[in-house]
Amino acid sequence: MPSKQKILIVDDDENIAELISLYLIKECYETKIVHDGESALLAFPAFGPNLILLDLMLPGIDGYQVCRELRKDTQVPIIMLSAKGEVFDKVLGLELGADDYIIKPFDSKELVARVKAVLRRTAAPPAPAASAGSGREYVEYPDLIVNLTNYSVICGGRSVEMPPKELELLYFLASSSNQVFTREQLLDHIWGYEYAGDTRTVDVHIKRLREKLGDHPSWQLTTVWGVGYKFEVKQ
Repeated sequence: MPSKQKILIVDDDENIAELISLYLIKECYETKIVHDGESALLAFPAFGPNLILLDLMLPGIDGYQVCRELRKDTQVPIIMLSAKGEVFDKVLGLELGADDYIIKPFDSKELVARVKAVLRRTAAPPAPAASAGSGREYVEYPDLIVNLTNYSVICGGRSVEMPPKELELLYFLASSSNQVFTREQLLDHIWGYEYAGDTRTVDVHIKRLREKLGDHPSWQLTTVWGVGYKFEVKQ
């Protein structure tokens, strides 16, 4: 029997944390609850979660700092929970490396759906490099390989770590080189029905991709002003 996927719940509201845990246990996940940021950082290596539900307003070390610290060493999926619905707060959370952002109060079905969606994207273990005719999904350009099968990116001969959404966005654009997509189209293709966010989410992810990939003489992520973005392959 396969082991249950583990979810670390970090929320200082004991009632909300227990309620979330009940929802997830019902869906056959294993959960662990902690109520502050320091406890979250201590519990992470011992518990080894597959995903973290992280409240932002925590005593002591807040959720933003917890996310920042975790992202130094791991790409484990993080879904932020917050009563703050302003665009600035969402963008800041995504810039720090969160995979999703849910505003309180939330519907239990939506929470479970988002958890499942994020885990689906990250559940597959790393696979060997794709060989010709293997049927695996990857795109290749000079000094760049984006492999959607094992969620890996090789740029300039080195492995580049990035959260699932960043990789999926890069793969989608690179799969249709020189085609321009609006921010709304990218939100729909990458985040889909599960995300009712602001189009600035796309801008944040593009910015992070550019920082990680740098400039290349053969290709680049290009802004088409007033329209959106494209993966430009230079002739």
